[in-house]
Amino acid sequence: MVIGLDCAAPELVFDRWLDDLPNLKSICRSGLHGLLRSCDPPITVPAWSVMMSSKSPGRLGVYGFRNRADHSYDRYSIANSLAIKEDRLWDILSRSGKRSIVIGVPGTYPPRPLNGLMVTDFLTPDTTCQYTHPPELKQEIEQVVGEYILDVRDFRSGNKEKILADIYEMTRKRFQLARHLLAKGDWDYFIIVEMGIDRIHHAFWDNMDPAHRFYEPGNKFENAIRDYYQEVDREIGALLAFADDATAVLVVSDHGAKRMDGGICVNEWLLANDYLALAEKPARAKPLSKVKVDWSRTKAWGDGGYYARVFLNVAGREPNGTIAPGDYERVRDELSAGLKAIPDENGHAIGTQAVWRRI
Repeated sequence: MVIGLDCAAPELVFDRWLDDLPNLKSICRSGLHGLLRSCDPPITVPAWSVMMSSKSPGRLGVYGFRNRADHSYDRYSIANSLAIKEDRLWDILSRSGKRSIVIGVPGTYPPRPLNGLMVTDFLTPDTTCQYTHPPELKQEIEQVVGEYILDVRDFRSGNKEKILADIYEMTRKRFQLARHLLAKGDWDYFIIVEMGIDRIHHAFWDNMDPAHRFYEPGNKFENAIRDYYQEVDREIGALLAFADDATAVLVVSDHGAKRMDGGICVNEWLLANDYLALAEKPARAKPLSKVKVDWSRTKAWGDGGYYARVFLNVAGREPNGTIAPGDYERVRDELSAGLKAIPDENGHAIGTQAVWRRI
């Protein structure tokens, strides 16, 4: 039994709130716990597929939600289940005649056949799509929980009352469904991934963290994250009733969470340092896809994620490549050193890491 808590923060679970989370505390005390090393980049997509396949993002060819479809400058593809060519754990188990129940694991939409049951992930467009295996499971879900919630769609909207209510409803329905499916029959492997912790961190971290620049003491939502962790802990307790003494139980996360103190506009830095060239400078900030890039004078550009994914414009590979293949390593190392040296607004080092994959 694997219980996945997307974005669960170790410093909150282990250091601050463990005494408030009796079921997680019981698992910790009766078993082993420690830090897991996530992948690079340490984000939801690709981390869960890395965990379930034991393959790196480079082997999977998936580095985030959007990935370059080819070596053109403008074609991207969304990473869904069709992008994952390697076996994941339930594929291996299915071939061995083992039965799996898979709920909400990122990278599972559209659903692919397995020996067991699958309910796909938060990247499923909506519940009008075919999001289950077998297909008839969809009607059963509607009978059990009503309208199933795949994700909280507007968790960055600022409407915190609604966001909080939606997170609780999503979590309640996901765990209610899990209990229903676990109770139905035999299973050898069960995994559920709950996205609510990720969503509540995005929406309410500034309400909780006194070091956050927008924190206000005594605000209405100061305890929203802690209270939700307690709710998830109660749901975990209900799942544990389905795990007998012979069942191995793992509670895992794909990455942690921290406050955001600021951001770097990586393309502004690339422009200022003569790696990126524009044919026409825009009057205001715009996405790179909406400006005119002079590719014949561009060495590198950033696109495709908030973690500053940078691509090199290599001659013979990109349509207007400018970096000779023999200079690739030199330019890469030069870029790496420059990006890691970017300071904060007060001139202090910020500990940037540059992890390169040749794509």
